[in-house]
Amino acid sequence: MRVRDSQIQEHLDPAIPDVFPDRPILIGSEIYRKSRYGATHPLSIQRVTPVMDLARALGLLDESRFVDSPMATPDELARFHAPDYIAAVVAAERDGHVSDEVKERYNIGRSGNPVFPEIFSRPATAAGASLLAGRTLAAVERGTIHSLAGGTHHGRPAMAYGFCYFNDPVLGILAMLDGGLSRVLYVDLDAHHGDGVQDAFHDEDRVLTISIHEDDRWPRTGPAEDRAGGMARNFPVPKDMNDTELRFLIEEAILPIGEGFRPDAIVIQSGCDALADDPQSKLSLSNNAIWEAVQRLSSLAPRVLVVGGGGYNPWAVARCWTGIWAHLNGTDPRGISFDKEAESVLRELFWNHSRGRNPPAHWFTTLADVPLEGDVRSAVQDLARLLP
Repeated sequence: MRVRDSQIQEHLDPAIPDVFPDRPILIGSEIYRKSRYGATHPLSIQRVTPVMDLARALGLLDESRFVDSPMATPDELARFHAPDYIAAVVAAERDGHVSDEVKERYNIGRSGNPVFPEIFSRPATAAGASLLAGRTLAAVERGTIHSLAGGTHHGRPAMAYGFCYFNDPVLGILAMLDGGLSRVLYVDLDAHHGDGVQDAFHDEDRVLTISIHEDDRWPRTGPAEDRAGGMARNFPVPKDMNDTELRFLIEEAILPIGEGFRPDAIVIQSGCDALADDPQSKLSLSNNAIWEAVQRLSSLAPRVLVVGGGGYNPWAVARCWTGIWAHLNGTDPRGISFDKEAESVLRELFWNHSRGRNPPAHWFTTLADVPLEGDVRSAVQDLARLLP
């Protein structure tokens, strides 16, 4: 139910701060500070809590706008996920291991989806944040929520996939639809195709999914001609996509598509593994391009949910997502100066990767990368023309 501004707070979850919807809110959790997928896994790094710490150190976040994420219950997860699969993830956390049968049936404990101590609690917390955000945005006429740990876009109804155990964007969008919204636009900026979200809404004409991803990158889905029954648009971009090319696609293709759809709400998956500093893709963006994309896309709807996603360089993630939060608050991150407290947040990070052995100075002292502009290649121009 949508209500007048003067009546908003009484209709919202008690966890939502009084300043909402006039000011953006950020959802995070301390569960991510020590939780790891495993020492050798790409998600062995800290990602969420450094953004919380850095935003506070830079004066971008006060406690009146921070929400500690609830943990989704099995019943809430069952809005999209199969109850037997949910039970298997719960059992994996309780027992600390899974049988060969469970590995085979649910893809748990293999293929990058390890059994780790918080195998249920951690993804259920990300899902809880998106559910809370979806319900909250459906209850207001406008508002912006930044859910740092969301964006697990590969999750399937009955199996883990691509490091994703539960699909929080799907659950958040379903909460919006259940709350009465008629059209939700989902835009995925991750280097990997947003396959799980696209497939979940294949037959749902209230949800349009758009994905910009590296061509021929795992999971190797999302070709340009794949429109998922008409409710998807895919932009498989060539290697070394630069800032200029992302801006071109946003301005020439995605904004017109979004404007034509006239969404009540937009969900932006802000995976930052397309950054040049990330090891999991061969794209060449600076964080300026991600910030600009989120800023432009946010104008498409009165209700905005920005979730996280991929990102496997802890310094790149912390700086990129903190910059997104700054932009959502009307602050240009390129003009933010660091003090010792902010710098110390980044100097305390560790990355067991060759690129982490001798980090460049700007990873510790500034939010903004050097812009990576360039020519708009014909392959990118052709994508924009192909996908009206």
